[in-house]
Amino acid sequence: MNETIKLLMERKSVRQFVQEPMPREDVEAILSAAVQAPSAGNMTLWTIINVTDPEKKAALAKSCDNQPFIATAPLVLVFCADYRRWFEVFKTLDLGEELRIPAEGDFMLATADTIIAAHATVVAADALGYGSCYIGDIIEHCDTQREILGLPEYVKPVAMAVYGKPTQSQIDRKKPPRFELEDVVHENCYKKEQGADKMIDMLKTRQGLDDEAFDRWIMAFTKRKWNCDFSREMSRSAAQMIDEWKAGK
Repeated sequence: MNETIKLLMERKSVRQFVQEPMPREDVEAILSAAVQAPSAGNMTLWTIINVTDPEKKAALAKSCDNQPFIATAPLVLVFCADYRRWFEVFKTLDLGEELRIPAEGDFMLATADTIIAAHATVVAADALGYGSCYIGDIIEHCDTQREILGLPEYVKPVAMAVYGKPTQSQIDRKKPPRFELEDVVHENCYKKEQGADKMIDMLKTRQGLDDEAFDRWIMAFTKRKWNCDFSREMSRSAAQMIDEWKAGK
């Protein structure tokens, strides 16, 4: 198998790291992979904040659902959708017409750019022998994150990842199963007929569960990932970020 494809197939989240610093050249290689990632119009609508201050790491760990491994990870990167640089340039120009302000479409485009850049760093880290874990909770508590990171207008944290050498237990840990291609790849149009029954069959197969075990699993999953405080807070915070973006805050 091609080595790059093999790396992508075997990659898994790592939440326990060997407590040793990463060489500067490796960190720069990981960051450089982000710079070389594709972006809309070659605009690079993102900024990376390399969080090295232990107090800021600890604050992020607390604000991201109290996950202590964030505070001890050798490398912590926060990826921000950033239209500030370009908008500052646009404001200096005499267009002869009123300049529109960044809106929802700009936020979505910048977010897409940011996620692409983030994943480039994750792949680069794996290629260098490091593990990583995305931290979706960075979308929560937008006021707190803005204060920790000193974020100005039109700069919003939309992704975060932590990196380091995985411990042996993390290396040995089995990668969770994924869906099959036919489960998630549609040709030419969306297969709307694949409703709840199909999804339930997909989940039973992926998780290796019989009917009774699946019922217990899906109830627990719903309470843990859907009807939960962090999910409600993430939606509230994301809506606030979009409202602030439109208002220039």
